[in-house]
Amino acid sequence: MNEAKKVAVVVGGSRGIGAAVVRLLAQAGYGVVFSYASNAASAEAVAASVTSSGGQAIAIKADSASEADLVSLFEQAQASGPIGALVYSAGITGQASPLADVSAETLERVIAVNLTGAMLAAREGVRRMARSRGGSGGGIVFISSRATAYGSPGEYVWYAASKGGIDSLMTGLAKEVGGDGIRVNCVSPGPVATDMLSAERLAVGAARVPMKRAGEAEEVAKAVLYLLSQDASYVNGANLAVSGGV
Repeated sequence: MNEAKKVAVVVGGSRGIGAAVVRLLAQAGYGVVFSYASNAASAEAVAASVTSSGGQAIAIKADSASEADLVSLFEQAQASGPIGALVYSAGITGQASPLADVSAETLERVIAVNLTGAMLAAREGVRRMARSRGGSGGGIVFISSRATAYGSPGEYVWYAASKGGIDSLMTGLAKEVGGDGIRVNCVSPGPVATDMLSAERLAVGAARVPMKRAGEAEEVAKAVLYLLSQDASYVNGANLAVSGGV
């Protein structure tokens, strides 16, 4: 990658919202380094689509819940150029059920990927972007969820709780590093047409939306791009709902 080009790290960029974010950031001029959990073919397809459009993207396999993998991801990204942006898009739900029926393993894994991984990634991003640590500033955007408002009862209470943790993480970190050249914000999607939701569940979610439709991954990605751009130069600690009003 061009050493003068700012690098954006996208954790969870091989599908859905994350893949849309990778493509838009590359179009905006970032060199993008993104992680994927297991589907190498999907990740390579995203990287190839960016390259074919004249952008730069590198896919790296990393477990979002692994400190070692995340540290390695950031080290490889920094080798490509100065890091100027982090988007944490990794997220899982586990199998839908009432809380009374969920396994401890599901709870542990969801919290590890959705929340602990976000904190670890943010730590690595701050270490490289903070002006007090030799960085040149930048932006962090967490992908949260409107599930924090309605709690996902009977389905994914633990997922909603993990995203509630993301909201608190964003609020505190925005105050902690705002004076060090880093803006921290969230995007909270409503139901979005990705492979995270089955067609049936997507239809149920869309029916609750005042606009009477589900969102598209690109609509969420455009909000992420805005929050990382200079158009949002005074936006810090914000949680932008991209949800059709739900």
